[in-house]
Amino acid sequence: MGIYLQEKGTKIMAKFTLTCHNFETQGRKEIIYDSSVSTLKWKDTGLPVLTDCKTQEDVVEPAKMETGKRDLEKIKIQLGLSCNYSCSYCSQRFVPRAKATNHKQVDDFVSNMDNWYKGDGSVRFEFWGGEPLVYWKTMKPLATALKKKYPNCTMHMVTNGSLLDKEKNDFLIEHDFYIGLSHDGIAQHYRSPDPLHDPKSKIGIIDLFKRLAPLNKMSFNSMVHGKSTSRAAIQKWFEDYVTQEIGEEYLQYLMIGEGGFIDAYDDGGLDTSLTDGEKDIKYRVEAVAEIRAEKPSKFAWIDDKSRGFIKSIIEGTRIESLHQKCGMSQKENMAVDLNGNVMTCQNVSTVSNNPAGISHHIGHVNDLDNVKIKTGTHWSDRKDCASCPVIHLCKGSCLFLTGELWEASCNNAYSDNVIMFCSTIEILSNGYFPIHIEGNFREDRKDIFWAVNGKPKNTRKARKVSMDNIKPQPITIIRRKSDVQVKNV
Repeated sequence: MGIYLQEKGTKIMAKFTLTCHNFETQGRKEIIYDSSVSTLKWKDTGLPVLTDCKTQEDVVEPAKMETGKRDLEKIKIQLGLSCNYSCSYCSQRFVPRAKATNHKQVDDFVSNMDNWYKGDGSVRFEFWGGEPLVYWKTMKPLATALKKKYPNCTMHMVTNGSLLDKEKNDFLIEHDFYIGLSHDGIAQHYRSPDPLHDPKSKIGIIDLFKRLAPLNKMSFNSMVHGKSTSRAAIQKWFEDYVTQEIGEEYLQYLMIGEGGFIDAYDDGGLDTSLTDGEKDIKYRVEAVAEIRAEKPSKFAWIDDKSRGFIKSIIEGTRIESLHQKCGMSQKENMAVDLNGNVMTCQNVSTVSNNPAGISHHIGHVNDLDNVKIKTGTHWSDRKDCASCPVIHLCKGSCLFLTGELWEASCNNAYSDNVIMFCSTIEILSNGYFPIHIEGNFREDRKDIFWAVNGKPKNTRKARKVSMDNIKPQPITIIRRKSDVQVKNV
């Protein structure tokens, strides 16, 4: 438990009154949201907004880490932090680097997995840098050995794409890789060099897209920031590029991963953050209008956020059981290097520390009983997080952040997550959209969009979301096509 939470065993009070507006009926209702136990109730009746959710007596307790061998679903392999680019707002730019692992360690790593992994082999392996293709001489034999040992596994990699070529593409396809290509579309020039402007890289990227995208195994991973706030504009850039440079027939396969607002890890991140209240409001207004009009339809981030929040309401997820934003504090996930060192996250090294000075190196695979991640509730040491209404969506942002960087990232994260908080509640409540949040948290965040002004454009009737298959199958989020009109100050 963090210093801003009450002692273990005591109920954490984090109740919020949501004033909600129905854009079809022009009616108002109030909803009580308790983030400590993830309940959503009508204020006038006290009844749950969702009828098939768990009671407070049945809420999900924090998951306990397994002892001995672990049945893992996701293994993130950190190859090293070297990269051939130096992107702004990169989470790894200033992380101290441990000595990189190499191809000579592959055989020992793979054979040793029998001692710490007990799953059926249908595991997801992720290869991480830096830029993972910088480590091709290690990555290639490693992927080969893992696929041979675990034929049912899947391979995943996020890359800047600059080092792709036909030889690498052939290998990635043969070994069942899923690829995320980091590219910010219309705003790529704020991030790094554009690999699509390099003739050699462009050939490799387009070749891989043509071969993997029809299999739903490749996405463009884009971020939103203060100089590129429109997901609709980012999506249109990719749609135009695919149509003009790859082929219109491939447009149907376009997927955009990531999609959230950046965290500020350095001056570049600060420069592209939301910096004042007026910019915050302007972003929220524009972003939620795009989402409700279904304009950024290719962004996985939108439905992922909605599904995650709905799931927390249905399961009654306790605030204490939240995990790191990256998911690495969950028992089914593990970040390791080829030496068998276990780390809190794939974006760190064994010689780096968190802002509190605690090492990110938390043990070794040969001694998993003593490997315990204690950073899963990092948010509880931040004064604003435990009393924030969007904590179940934000999860306290990234644990790396502190000081000015944290303040900027918190501002970005609140404005980004509150739009998903509101648009999801509109779906769950059959048309009631939060415009004001009352509770014990920051005053400057309570009026989410300032004041709602006038009638929105004509809308179609809201459709209910099916809850039947939320776990394990995803649900389809159906949004109302209307605009949110606000008074800008």
